[in-house]
This record gives sequence, C-alpha cells and structure tokens, in this order.
Amino acid sequence: MSKQTVEFAGEAVGALIPENGRLRFMAVKFSVWSLEGQLFATPDEARKAVAVIHGLKEGRAVFDNRPLPLGGYQTTPISELR
Repeated sequence: MSKQTVEFAGEAVGALIPENGRLRFMAVKFSVWSLEGQLFATPDEARKAVAVIHGLKEGRAVFDNRPLPLGGYQTTPISELR
C-alpha cells in the first residue's frame, strides 16, 4: 500500500496513509474534517464516506425527510444516512 489522495468533484479533500494493513484518513479540507483519523479497509470505502458527507450516495442525492425541531437544527449521524 502507498499513500493516496482522495478527491471529490476534482479537488483533493484528503489523503490515505497506510497503517498496519489499513488506510488512515487525513483530511485536507474542512468539509471532511469528521473523517480525520478514521481507518478504512480500501480506498473505495474512504471515497464512499466522503461522498456521504457531501450528500451523495451511489450517484444520487441523499435527503433526510424528518421534520426539524422547532427553533433549532437537526443533525443526523452519517451511519443513519447509509
């Protein structure tokens, strides 16, 4: 395994650093900061995580149709969007 970059929409957003047979994600853009330090088995697994964060899943938009609470924001864990 060697170091690899992860791109989204033609822009580098992170790097994958080999570590004990896995790939550790190093974020280089704020939009994927939540993935910083996570381990992935394959580059594709990391790219899918980046796509989910950017609101895409298998080339389609991911929508959360649950109503927002009054006067606030709703956050949804990424695992629930998959």
